[in-house]
Amino acid sequence: MKAVVIYEAGGPEVLKVEERPIPKPKPGWVLIRIKAFGLNRSELFTRRGNSPNVKFPRILGIEVEDAPSGEFEKGTVVATAMGDMGRAFDGGYAEYTTVPAKQVQPLRTTLPWATLGACAEMFQTAYGSLFRALDLQKSDTLLVRGGTTSIGLAATGLAKNLGCKVIATSRSAGKKDFLLSKGVDEVMVDSGSIAKDVKQLTNGAGVNKVLELVGTTSLLDSLQCVAPGGIVCMTGIVGNSWALPEFSPMEAIPTGVKLTAYSGGPEDFMNTPLQQLVEQIEAGKLEVHVGKTFGIDEIVEAHTVMEANKAGGKVVVLT
Repeated sequence: MKAVVIYEAGGPEVLKVEERPIPKPKPGWVLIRIKAFGLNRSELFTRRGNSPNVKFPRILGIEVEDAPSGEFEKGTVVATAMGDMGRAFDGGYAEYTTVPAKQVQPLRTTLPWATLGACAEMFQTAYGSLFRALDLQKSDTLLVRGGTTSIGLAATGLAKNLGCKVIATSRSAGKKDFLLSKGVDEVMVDSGSIAKDVKQLTNGAGVNKVLELVGTTSLLDSLQCVAPGGIVCMTGIVGNSWALPEFSPMEAIPTGVKLTAYSGGPEDFMNTPLQQLVEQIEAGKLEVHVGKTFGIDEIVEAHTVMEANKAGGKVVVLT
């Protein structure tokens, strides 16, 4: 089988396409023939060497879509994500992988592989952030910091289906019409400091909930955007900064504002109603924003595009 192997940390060029034996599943695991996998920024950080617990060589990849054998009937369409894929054991950057059966969801769907390949981790993250971390309610006004990201667009769709008002940010004024066409109510150009503008837009009150996808580079400002009793959920790291150099909670967090995070895991993935979300996609009630698709031999280009934030949606690799 073809597999993408990383032997040392570095730029996209360290990803090497090789021939590897098809892995054999252990008891309680399944063998999956991979048809599509999405790229995730956590894999970018691992590739750079920022995941200290990951030992090289390793096949990266934290999400997979296709049909397994073993615990499931052969030919069953499935999705899996997280659970130490691409970290403690080899992940989905390959034509086959093995994963624990307890972190696999079977799906009934006719969606094309490129669309399905964008769903698992993207909707797990968006759904978990909104409904587990932020406890999003119909009456809420949600600020999506990083609105043009794949997760930002997925979160907007979920929030609008619930009935929320959504404010979304982009660093580019040219993305305003695009975001409005995706259901966003208000678009703000993100200068890195938008708290005053958010307060002005909300008549001084602030928003109820913030989904922080840019990361630590804008987190402190996001905390100032929230009304008392509101919540900020730190989920994404599009700003490519892993940690705050200095953090003084008493100064950074306004009285009554809550700060939480969502990283997801196999239990979170299995608690995501992926079948229901797939059915909503098929019915046209949710939109999947696939930015660019690549073949497995184009993995270096795919990572280059993801790192430069030039995909315009989810990056998906078809095998």
